[in-house]
Amino acid sequence: MDAGRKQVFQQEGCQGQVDSAESKLGKRHDLILLLFLGFAGLYAMRVNLSVAIVAMVRARPESQSLRDTEDVCPNPEVASENKHNPLKVESRGEFDWDEQTQGMVLGGFFYGYLLTNYLGGRLADRFGGRLIYGAGVTLTAFLTIISPSAARYSTNAFILVRVLEGMTEGVTYPATNVMISHWIPPQERARSISRSCGGTLIGTVITLSVSGWLTETEWGWPSVFYLSGFICLVWSWFWFRYAYDTPDDHPTISAAEKHYIRQSIGHHRGKMGQNVPWRSILTSVPFMTLVVAHVCHNWGFYCLLTELPTYLRNIQHFNMKQNGLISALPYMVMWVFNLTYSSYMDHLLETGKLSTKNIRKISMIIANHIPAAVLLLVPWVGCDRQRAVILICIALGSGGASTCGLHCGFQELAPNFAGTLTGISNTVATIPGFLAPAVTGMIINNQQTLSSWREVFHVVSLIYIFGGTIYLIFMSADTQPWNDANTEKRKGPFKETTVLKNV
Repeated sequence: MDAGRKQVFQQEGCQGQVDSAESKLGKRHDLILLLFLGFAGLYAMRVNLSVAIVAMVRARPESQSLRDTEDVCPNPEVASENKHNPLKVESRGEFDWDEQTQGMVLGGFFYGYLLTNYLGGRLADRFGGRLIYGAGVTLTAFLTIISPSAARYSTNAFILVRVLEGMTEGVTYPATNVMISHWIPPQERARSISRSCGGTLIGTVITLSVSGWLTETEWGWPSVFYLSGFICLVWSWFWFRYAYDTPDDHPTISAAEKHYIRQSIGHHRGKMGQNVPWRSILTSVPFMTLVVAHVCHNWGFYCLLTELPTYLRNIQHFNMKQNGLISALPYMVMWVFNLTYSSYMDHLLETGKLSTKNIRKISMIIANHIPAAVLLLVPWVGCDRQRAVILICIALGSGGASTCGLHCGFQELAPNFAGTLTGISNTVATIPGFLAPAVTGMIINNQQTLSSWREVFHVVSLIYIFGGTIYLIFMSADTQPWNDANTEKRKGPFKETTVLKNV
């Protein structure tokens, strides 16, 4: 805690409790833990379909002519089990969906997610983040549990459920920002948000790992949905029991912690109720640069998130148990790299070895240009499964550097309107969530071949390069003039708070 803030506590007779309130675990840390577990559950319900769909869909027979070409990797299971019948393939899936239908099913979530980002923030401002976040997770859990029944009823019903899941989950990120603004002192927000958002990657890793195994059990692919939905319902009980909108609402928070939070947030709280300068925002080159970079980066992330299990199964021929574990591995690499890299960048910034602008640019080179180059190499390794997995781990892992790149830009450009900027960019950057699977389905077009997937990786690489290059040319780390016309313009980046990013 800085000297000025300690002086305030001294004047109010609380100096003896300052260090305790600041350093020891308190109710705000309970909130971070609940948010961590909540995000893990949200991403479990988001990505469970990526693995489950491989078991849900009936495999299509390969023609002898296609199998004899070098454009298809040999399937060890088929070669050993069906060497006397080359047209026999595993066809246990219940649904006869082609690649375009699968793209619609996988993208359905993001159609709904696109609609409620801004609405979630407005509702949380009015009714409180606790209710909106908790309701978002709970409703998504109920929809996840009924997903198998909806899929068996009709494809359209299943897509509708996925769209509704996206809508209910879309309100959670803005609601989190509202709660954090009440609970977390500015000097703790960066690490608090990093810890709570770590649940997204952990949830992805665990779900992808476990889902492949669950599909092989007697309970089959529906158990993937039942388990994630049930766990989130259990979490909901703890959330509504132990989470509160503000420290003032909490019945058991210590007086020292409450006072510490009040003084810290009050000291740094910006002006409220300012008119949003829409024209300036929408014509701002630095902000539009962030939006373009955000969309392009999300295209690669969402394409691999939704399509990687399909590629591993249909091209590299990993079985379902292997598929889930291998699909989870790149996200574990991303999580570890993200924690290590962000800490190192903070060190370089604090010691003055690199400027904020240079850190942002270096981070986006790592997050966009390295994945672009690596994904271009994936088709060239062909059927070498180990090298393909290593390259994909490098591509996704290096993408974790974006947290030190474009995702820091919203606070730096306009701290007074960071929430608005984040909401706009998150909404637009959700479009790749449904567009990338649809485009992939059109490219594959029922031809699960190396050449088809080569085109998919080429498209992702080009989009990565475009977004990263635009960012390098037009980015800015300076506060924009329209941030607040009535206060002194601050030169340089805003370093005290961080806005929750949407991944």
